[in-house]
Amino acid sequence: MNHDSSLVNRLTDRLIAGELRPGERLSETALAKEFDVSRNTLREAFRVLGEQGLVTHIPHRGVSVASPSTADVVDIYRVRHHVECSVLEHAPRNHPNAVRMEAAVEAAEKFAAEENWLEVGTANMGFHNAVVSLSDSRRLMRSFANVLAELRLAFLKVEVLDFLHAPFIGRNKEVVEIYRTEGPVAAAKILGAYLGDSERQVLGAYARAGQD
Repeated sequence: MNHDSSLVNRLTDRLIAGELRPGERLSETALAKEFDVSRNTLREAFRVLGEQGLVTHIPHRGVSVASPSTADVVDIYRVRHHVECSVLEHAPRNHPNAVRMEAAVEAAEKFAAEENWLEVGTANMGFHNAVVSLSDSRRLMRSFANVLAELRLAFLKVEVLDFLHAPFIGRNKEVVEIYRTEGPVAAAKILGAYLGDSERQVLGAYARAGQD
């Protein structure tokens, strides 16, 4: 992995963790110092992130974190349906990475008890990342990380994190339980319905917040 791609991955991880917010200005000077890279290396990373839809560059104003639109949300969920449901449906019944799904549920329950909804969101991202890891495809995992980063930005844009995340802790747990007891095909059907409900909830939050 070269220096540029490593930096892209680190910045993407920050987006997934909710550490960078939609519309936030990104300082070349501060980030180059923090990551101990040249500004040219950072600009190349910004270029890649821009192609992935995670940052925007405005001439004479610099680089900002992307702010997903309603149309973006619809497309994000379209991809999620295709990728997550397909991976889960075709996964081996006892894939070792299923423990990652269970660990993400446990983490979400812990943070929910503490009312730490930002970390609940991070645990939720971890759950869906674990679902895709059942594919055993590093390339798919890398591509899906971009989707999760955009999804996290969409969640942060409407701010109501408890409303968005609380109902789906139990549903994540249900997906794992069905996978364990009834198999991947049944779990994929549950996940498909879950994603449909999640999409409607996010779009409803966008509408109430007056987001486009």
